[in-house]
Amino acid sequence: MLFREGLAKLLEGAGYEIVGRTGDGSELLPLAKEKRPDIVITDIRMPPTHTVEGLVAAVEIRRRNPQVAVVLLSQYVETTHALKLLEHGAGGIGYLLKDRVSDVRQFVDSIRRVAAGGSAIDSEVVSELLSRRRRHDLIGELTDRERETLRLMAEGRSNSAIASSLHMSEKTVEGHVRSIFSKLELEPAADDHRRVLAVLTYLRA
Repeated sequence: MLFREGLAKLLEGAGYEIVGRTGDGSELLPLAKEKRPDIVITDIRMPPTHTVEGLVAAVEIRRRNPQVAVVLLSQYVETTHALKLLEHGAGGIGYLLKDRVSDVRQFVDSIRRVAAGGSAIDSEVVSELLSRRRRHDLIGELTDRERETLRLMAEGRSNSAIASSLHMSEKTVEGHVRSIFSKLELEPAADDHRRVLAVLTYLRA
């Protein structure tokens, strides 16, 4: 409540009219329908379950009325949620980390940009999305056989178990594993377990 009221005061000070407020995700959609605001600013996680009520409401608000701009606030970088909001275009969309609100000038500028039909995506979110795309591209370089090998590695299989499952020699599997490490840019390092890092890259992609 303190954060919400502080945010309202900040925006009023910047010349915005606050037409509605709610601390409950289930009330956000009907409130937006009733008040027909130019822009909705919401936390991703709201009562009653503190999961994705704000995100679900924001996506539905945009579906019903694409002219309403939406800014999602999040405590952490959550790229899956960002992609969910951005999958139908970035115009009139904002995704900002809560600690950015402390920079009042930057925050108000982001709100103005989104309200005008532009976008404002937090730099940390952009970096993570680019990293996620990079991981996906690296996995895309693998052959079908290498991908099958990596899938079995992710299940915790040893090279001999992978060889048995894919009906190939253990030496061939070792060759696939070396190729996987190379294509995923996992160079030998004393403190890193490349097999684990390869599996993590696969799961993230």
